Amino acid sequence: MLKMKEIEYRHGDQTVFPKIDIEVSPGEIKAIQSTVNIREVLLRMLIGKESVRNGCIQIQNKTLDKNKQQYFSSLGICWYEEGIYERLQVQEYLKFIGSLFQSKASVKEVLQRIQLEEKARWKMHQLHRSEKRRVQFGRILMQESEVIIFEEPEVNVDLETKHVLHQFVEMLQTQQKAVLILTTSTEHAITIADTVYRLDEQGMQSIEIKMEEEEHSASKETDALEAEEVMQVQKSFQLNKISAKIEDKIILFDPQEIDYIESQDGQSYLYTRGEGFPTGLTLKELEQRLSNQGFFRCHRSYIVNLQKIREVITWTRNSYSLSLIDKKSSEVPLSKSKLNELKELLGVE
Repeated sequence: MLKMKEIEYRHGDQTVFPKIDIEVSPGEIKAIQSTVNIREVLLRMLIGKESVRNGCIQIQNKTLDKNKQQYFSSLGICWYEEGIYERLQVQEYLKFIGSLFQSKASVKEVLQRIQLEEKARWKMHQLHRSEKRRVQFGRILMQESEVIIFEEPEVNVDLETKHVLHQFVEMLQTQQKAVLILTTSTEHAITIADTVYRLDEQGMQSIEIKMEEEEHSASKETDALEAEEVMQVQKSFQLNKISAKIEDKIILFDPQEIDYIESQDGQSYLYTRGEGFPTGLTLKELEQRLSNQGFFRCHRSYIVNLQKIREVITWTRNSYSLSLIDKKSSEVPLSKSKLNELKELLGVE
């Protein structure tokens, strides 16, 4: 397992992040959403390039200063940017990694897992970026580590590679590996992990992602009252514009300009043309005002414009997201409990 106990980081008089505790046990998938700076600090701490002045980091109950060899033999890191041997064939590279770690993993099975068996004899420089990323996933399998760290695993990769990643992480979970995702994207963290934290200078806060459990536990009476409340709002108020504020300016958006809405730490943001704008309305208020404008509450933290949905993506049997038609081809998470409701709205089975 992975333990980070009471670690903190300060740069001069600035607190980058205060003391935090996190533990990832076998079979768990956790994610930390943060800035690039914090992500890089955590990674440097994990590999010993940044001193852990307070607290400690343990891999399989071993610390880097006392059991360096055992520590690193149990740790696999899939870096966002990583140098690879461009002149080696894919299968040669995986065999080389296997020999380094005295691995018993089958190169053939790993190639099938990362869906590159047809390119086994291709040299690394012949692969496109996403395929090289999959080779990195394969390297993790060849290492046979017990604790796996992913740095930005979904950034700048194609849809096929995202599918491979989600199936790969699900397999690691069934193998009782401890998996930690480090990312700047809340959407990516929520889609792939079971437990998500946001880390900043204020500390680490848990992000709720189990919307379906809360919904199923709510009573029918509460649901009926909320539905009636929504209907009353719709009848008494016909919304034409949604306001957002930037510094001293108030911006008014036509609802159909909005691609999706995200809630972060109680603050709601309207996303349009790839940019986010803070609004004083809560997600619940926005849901009520926009429900008759073609918007759908797809997740505890997200509302999406139905007209902007390009594709419903199934990563695993419990993991879904929505691909949008917007400037950044955004993806937002879709709760499992909302899947059937969305299909009904879209008129699909």
